[in-house]
Amino acid sequence: MDFLGKPEIVILLLVILVLFGAKRLPGAARSLGQSMRIFKAETKGLRSDDDAAVVPPTPTAATTALPTAGAPGTMPVAAVPPAVQDQQAPPLHQ
Repeated sequence: MDFLGKPEIVILLLVILVLFGAKRLPGAARSLGQSMRIFKAETKGLRSDDDAAVVPPTPTAATTALPTAGAPGTMPVAAVPPAVQDQQAPPLHQ
């Protein structure tokens, strides 16, 4: 099933030429090309971000090493991130 044959494409191009005019048509085509290029780059960036998130990082020697003992009777203390407090949303009705 071929929806757009040669006559349909010619008619479509003539309608576009009449609507935009011969002077504004190159600028419109140029801006459409730039928009498509930006869209393609953004989707490629999103895909690479998704691929990077799926692949687990490889462990390094620093992360796999056992903690060393300090003074006798002490245990190594890991850094603890600060606690995040839940913030309540303001009431909808006053």
